[in-house]
Amino acid sequence: MKVLVFGQTGQVARELARRLPLGLTAEFLGRGQADLADPAACAAAVMASDADVVINAAAWTAVDRAEAEEAAAWIVNGEAPGAIARACAARSLPFLHISTDYVFDGAGQAPFGVDYPTAPLGAYGRTKLAGEQAVQAAGGVHVILRTSWVVSAHGSNFVKTMCRLGAERDSLNVVADQIGGPTPAADIADALYVMAAGLRAGKPGGVQHFAGGPDCSWADFAREIMARAGLACVVHDIPSSAYPTPAKRPLNSRLDCSGLAAFGIARPEWRVGLDKILQELAV
Repeated sequence: MKVLVFGQTGQVARELARRLPLGLTAEFLGRGQADLADPAACAAAVMASDADVVINAAAWTAVDRAEAEEAAAWIVNGEAPGAIARACAARSLPFLHISTDYVFDGAGQAPFGVDYPTAPLGAYGRTKLAGEQAVQAAGGVHVILRTSWVVSAHGSNFVKTMCRLGAERDSLNVVADQIGGPTPAADIADALYVMAAGLRAGKPGGVQHFAGGPDCSWADFAREIMARAGLACVVHDIPSSAYPTPAKRPLNSRLDCSGLAAFGIARPEWRVGLDKILQELAV
């Protein structure tokens, strides 16, 4: 099986390259080969490929900047996935697309099920929801994989930020009223490969949720990072109101991941993934 991956330098794309299963080949398209800001070029890349399955691991992920540049984010997160999905449908290629918990409003305390009504709080969530709807409207075989709080040893993410600040400061204030599941990019990559094989074997697709467990607050996650990294930095809880950002964050990012059982995938334990990330950062 050959996989065509949109994305090359992002957290999930890099893990997809590092964790390619035996017997699979993959082609990774960076912005130089297929920029999601040019949906037509992305569709053309699918039509010209000899791949058996397509994964979109690229996106506009600058949540705050999307508030001021929603039109640009809309093309990357909304229009491009639709163009890729339509090309995949035309060629009967399974398509796997990564989405986010930001499509929900973050209300309540219960995990969001895959069928729970969407109601994004800001521009980023709106553009990602538009992408989901475009993929579904294309009518091809697909999986939309919603995930949350992605971390790895690559790029910019919460673990790397906490390690840097924890080494520089005696204490940090971290929000404690946002709850969700930290998700190692390596686990997302593994799940995508399993789902890709499942779709090729005829398993039904649709929307799936994939997030690390157990759910925790950002502050609790930060404390675990400090402890496991051997940093003495003390983490103090603060409310989201004490850390204003251009984009409003959902307070509840819990995702119901029970649908993963259909693919034989278990919800990952994020502490295990965190240890591996910290080991890699220490090298």
